[in-house]
Amino acid sequence: VCDDGSTDLTGEIASALGAIVVRHDKNMGVGAALRTLFDRARELGAGIVVTLDADGQHDPSYIPDLIEPILRQEADIVIGSRFASQEGAREVPLYRKIGIKTISGLAKRVSKLNVRDTQSGFRAYNRRALEVIQVTRDDFGWSLETLDQAASHGLKVIEVPVPIRYKCVEETSTKNPLSHGLELIRTLLDLVTWKRPLAFLGIPGVALLGVAAFFMVNMLSLFNRTRYFSLPMTLLATAFGLAGMTMLSTAVMLYAIQKALLSRKPSSREAAA
Repeated sequence: VCDDGSTDLTGEIASALGAIVVRHDKNMGVGAALRTLFDRARELGAGIVVTLDADGQHDPSYIPDLIEPILRQEADIVIGSRFASQEGAREVPLYRKIGIKTISGLAKRVSKLNVRDTQSGFRAYNRRALEVIQVTRDDFGWSLETLDQAASHGLKVIEVPVPIRYKCVEETSTKNPLSHGLELIRTLLDLVTWKRPLAFLGIPGVALLGVAAFFMVNMLSLFNRTRYFSLPMTLLATAFGLAGMTMLSTAVMLYAIQKALLSRKPSSREAAA
């Protein structure tokens, strides 16, 4: 159990009931909690790890359903999905269904994983997945980050149907759907920027430089004809030029870093994994 800077007796009660409790001095977020739990699971040599949200929305009696495909060696990661059955999908509130399907559709384009419920925190991981997945985001973006890493490492991800208790979620959630969605969109933008820096930053950067050149040429042309120095055109040319150069240089640096990492020889430990 991760006691993520709680102010109640979560840690004490869990410890008294026999759980291993890891504590954060302050609230750091769901991604940070998962990162700490993964680290402890690796230290314990866990063969299978199951994660559940702490708000009571997940029914632990479905854990056997999640780990069964892993025990049969049919999957590396199993997701308890709201959309793996028609009955489960009908229980999802409309606004949540729209949000989840939108984010899942965008995530599919980024990671190439056909996962219908990318936001489910009810998941099972085998040892291989535990070794290669590294959670870096502290917020709700962890859910997309881990799936993207799974796709990059060729892990097999499947979904099994589970119910969700939405009354628990509404009563205990500290995040409204809008802020949650914005965190996920920011994560997707980060993933796209890293995967395709030249397309996502380089092309817009060149376009901005073109706009800057347009204003600069018009300013010089106006000055040659009338000897009037247009300060607004100069400021626009400078602003677009700086933005374009920043985006283009960032794209080139990210591309160079990406190529360097891809060409780096793996260590003996990584090769063994």
